[in-house]
Amino acid sequence: MFDRFTVLLQYALPKQRLTLVAGRIARARGGAMTTRLIRWFVARYGVDMSEAENPDIASYASFNDFFSRPLRKGIRPLAHADFVCPVDGAISQVGAIDDHHIVQAKGHRFTTTELIGGDGTLAAKFRHGSFANLYLSPRDYHRLHMPCAGRLISMRYIPGSLFSVNPVTAQGVPNLFARNERLVCVFESSEHGTFVMVLVGATIVGSMATVWHGVVNSRRTGTPTEWRYIDKKIAFEQGEEMGRFLLGSTIVMLFQEATLTFNESWIPARQVQLGENMGDRLI
Repeated sequence: MFDRFTVLLQYALPKQRLTLVAGRIARARGGAMTTRLIRWFVARYGVDMSEAENPDIASYASFNDFFSRPLRKGIRPLAHADFVCPVDGAISQVGAIDDHHIVQAKGHRFTTTELIGGDGTLAAKFRHGSFANLYLSPRDYHRLHMPCAGRLISMRYIPGSLFSVNPVTAQGVPNLFARNERLVCVFESSEHGTFVMVLVGATIVGSMATVWHGVVNSRRTGTPTEWRYIDKKIAFEQGEEMGRFLLGSTIVMLFQEATLTFNESWIPARQVQLGENMGDRLI
């Protein structure tokens, strides 16, 4: 009953306004007040600061600086696998794309075309392919890395709603990941073909950023925007950082048919870490 009320409340809340206010607070350099906010957050969510490159809470000038903190070098070694986990988080859903449908939660599905903003040609590449939805909770490390090597082809910003993306909301809001604000990043791999990483926005997520562009959605104009990089030769190695969330959210990955088989231990609700074995190439 409480879960249902929580979901219904989100329909009524002024999510855009709340996110705007939260973004301003997160960017503010408030001195002692910022430090108190970070200390509260660390205690509330059990953030392990021993893993941070800089564990000194008082040294962070803004909440955003703290939230997007880098990890200590070497603390997330890459597995010897064709595909590695790109984030710290939990598996929402993982598996095969049913024709062109992706499982969001029990009783809820959405299509690859809806997820990537209506591009049927691109979506057709992932028919009968594979997907993984990974949820980043407030306590997690919030930088995003490459599951395999790839060259950037395009990026598309798709405006949308800002529902929470936690497991309760995923169970209660139809088409959640295909209706929320999102950033669709398309890559090409010489070994694994085309793959997509979709950064999904949420309530209070101040913004999303990539290493090649910076903050993408700081103004939220409501206008879809696309950038093409075919001639830019922007390429990444496996495990290399590609972006970050400024406050937590979800990443959805799409792979083509007969590209990979997931690690058999990858099941919904399992906690995962950056660099662990996500799967291997189908032979």
